[in-house]
Amino acid sequence: MAGLQVFDKIISDRGSRYAVSGGPARNRAEVAALLAKLKSAKRFQKATHHSWAAILEGEPVKDDDGESGAGALILQMLERAGLHDHVVVVTRWYGGKHLGGDRFRHVADAVRHYLAHHS
Repeated sequence: MAGLQVFDKIISDRGSRYAVSGGPARNRAEVAALLAKLKSAKRFQKATHHSWAAILEGEPVKDDDGESGAGALILQMLERAGLHDHVVVVTRWYGGKHLGGDRFRHVADAVRHYLAHHS
């Protein structure tokens, strides 16, 4: 998927699985295009959540996609890393068991993985 970097199957816990993706985006239209590209892959169409965040033209934007608080956590990490005009998406396939606070640790670990490996 050109312009989109995907790190799949990086975390698994009690049946839930996580992936992290991202790519350059200067505005909401480019974020939407990257999300559409990600969701065009059959495996990602079946995901429960695609939480994301970006800092576009200096403005923070985020979407939890039903994973309450995940977008804010991703945004906080992007701000700390100084990564602007770039969207990061944490995808979760819900495994049937609630993870409680561990889900925030997994979102943070996924973003850390992306920040360490993106080119």
